[in-house]
Amino acid sequence: MQTRSRALSRTPLAPTILSRLWLALAALIFASLTLAARADDKVVRIGYQKYGTLVLLKGRGNLEPKLKALGYRVQWSEFPSGPPLLEALNAGAIDFGSAGETPPIFAQAASDALAYVAHEPAAPQGEAILVPKASPIRSVADLRGKKVALNKGSNVHYLLVRALDAAGLSLADITPVYLAPADGRAAFERGAVDAWVIWDPFFAAAEAGGNARVLADGTGLVPNHQFYLSSRDFSAKNGAALDAVVAAVAEVDAWAKDNTDAAAKELSPSVGIPAPILAAALRRQTYGIRPLDAAVTAEQQRIADTFHGLGLVPKAVDIAGAVRKPGS
Repeated sequence: MQTRSRALSRTPLAPTILSRLWLALAALIFASLTLAARADDKVVRIGYQKYGTLVLLKGRGNLEPKLKALGYRVQWSEFPSGPPLLEALNAGAIDFGSAGETPPIFAQAASDALAYVAHEPAAPQGEAILVPKASPIRSVADLRGKKVALNKGSNVHYLLVRALDAAGLSLADITPVYLAPADGRAAFERGAVDAWVIWDPFFAAAEAGGNARVLADGTGLVPNHQFYLSSRDFSAKNGAALDAVVAAVAEVDAWAKDNTDAAAKELSPSVGIPAPILAAALRRQTYGIRPLDAAVTAEQQRIADTFHGLGLVPKAVDIAGAVRKPGS
């Protein structure tokens, strides 16, 4: 009786143990597949600003299929301006982004992580020093002793330095008021500053507002290049993905050049500026992404040397050493 009881008690255990073994095996297989999927799930993290080709690239979806074919997905992050975007690049939080001339120099002074990938041709009319229409200020020389708003470390920082120098002044002759674009416009409109140095599309929006007069734009003073940037580490390990991103930017660039009004309509919702104003800004923009050549590299070096000479960056930086070589 005891033997039979033991047999009966063991009989139902067999399928239970087997089920548990199968569950454990299934869990192990699932975990292995998940880890493999994560290992293959490569990401290109792109930082963008509210305005520009990268916003169009994100909206049009041209990039995702190109990178998917290479085993990558895309992660987008928005930044208010170039300096914080490049801080994120230095910190390893993003892999690719764009900014004007000055932010990369400040980023290089803080870290050697940055790599110049490509640039857009010069667009000197895309940034300007603005004064109120009724202002008695008629020349850059009249800015002596005045309050001038600008975004510190941005491309317009260099425009202001060059414009002052051409007028026989320096930053010591004015009172710089360092403000982000939205705060700069508010200060300008309420008369808290005497002038505002700003780039498109905020420049175009201020013009359209009716109370801004251009004191000087970048013509004859600065090239105002737009740079596409990555990290040296990402560039070295993900060359094919980086090439795919550049190719996608080139496609959108070519489309925007020939379809200014359509591009303005696509940008308007994300930027929060009416399409006709954006169209005016886009017509001042240049197109045709390309690698950095010797002339552009030398110009960027001059900007870097200027800021180092003024004590605005703590050390000298080497532009040529940070330029990505084709195929790398």
